[in-house]
Amino acid sequence: MESKQVEKKPPLLNMGVLAMVVTHALIHAAGNMRSTIYPEIKADFQLSNYQIGIISAVPPLSQAIFSIPAGWISDHQGSKKVIAISLGMAAIGAAIAGFSVNPWMFVVSAVFLTLTSTFYHPPAHSYSARVASPEDRSKAMGFLNAGGTFGISLGPLSVSVLLSLGFAWRQVYQFWVIPIILGIVFLLMIKTDPRGERNHVDEHKDEEVESDEPTSLLTREFFLYIASRGVRMFGASMFAPFLSLYLSEVRGWSVVQIGFMLGISGILGLVGSPMGGYLASRFGEKRWVIVSMALSSTFFVAAFYVPGIYPFMAMYLIYRLFGIMAMPGQAAITARLSPPSQMGMGFALTFMPSSITGVVAPMVGAWIADYYGYLPIFIAATGVMYLAVLVFSLAVKD
Repeated sequence: MESKQVEKKPPLLNMGVLAMVVTHALIHAAGNMRSTIYPEIKADFQLSNYQIGIISAVPPLSQAIFSIPAGWISDHQGSKKVIAISLGMAAIGAAIAGFSVNPWMFVVSAVFLTLTSTFYHPPAHSYSARVASPEDRSKAMGFLNAGGTFGISLGPLSVSVLLSLGFAWRQVYQFWVIPIILGIVFLLMIKTDPRGERNHVDEHKDEEVESDEPTSLLTREFFLYIASRGVRMFGASMFAPFLSLYLSEVRGWSVVQIGFMLGISGILGLVGSPMGGYLASRFGEKRWVIVSMALSSTFFVAAFYVPGIYPFMAMYLIYRLFGIMAMPGQAAITARLSPPSQMGMGFALTFMPSSITGVVAPMVGAWIADYYGYLPIFIAATGVMYLAVLVFSLAVKD
């Protein structure tokens, strides 16, 4: 009697995953320029720290509102279709920013560029998780996040290069409209893997479902896990709008130097993200995430106590490297805690706490800046990020 044929292990890289990597870079490029350009925007529109905090808070609010709809759409529509729509939103957002004549137009553009990420991540992450075997999910997420971190670097680097060539900040946004449109064309030309496009669990796999496979998102472990992400993002959102302002106003950096540092930090993801995926797979996702986040927070606060431009850059880049290396393990944990038929919603929910905290945290940061100066923001943010490590370690099972 012929034994059942063993299913061939799916390859980590194919044209569908490549399309996810490329589009991940594009959706973060224009969207991640805002922090670098804040000094230019503050001077152009004559804004106060409080107004910068409001501008920073509005996009996360829109993200919080649309996170659950984005997850539902991801689970009920094809990944390619939803990703194409999110790229279209990125092109619209970049175009509006490129022609904004007042702060309100810039806020609208920031909302579009933020919702791009909101609608992109659930289908892209769930697609990459579904086409990889469970033991290779951390590695697959490493490749996907490498594209995202590269896009995060492209935005600030494009600011540095184009401003140094005499471009205005609006023209930098205009520059990105055409590449994003070309990304939509590339995506639509690629044939994606049907396993990543499915919206439900295959009926014929009922007997193969593992006993510990989740059947619902409504579990204590999942909610505590996303709470830990929310705590960490509260700390990150506290200082994000004010880092470039601190470097510019207190340390005397130019926007070009700030953009260079933020850009290089993203390029580290090309190596750091796949490496983080491998190490999470090798040493265990929970253990690696705890080590990475703890080291990341330590180097972050250390950066503010070293003199000079290059020592600060070195400390900040190490902080970013360990933060990037934690991401694949976190994404793999999200996939593990999510039922296969609700994986898109699972990823959407993991991003929602950061959206909610992102509404409040910049305002807290602005209040601290106005009354105590910039440095206490970063010290307080570090304490919050250490708290997130503790919550994560207690929330997630080995």
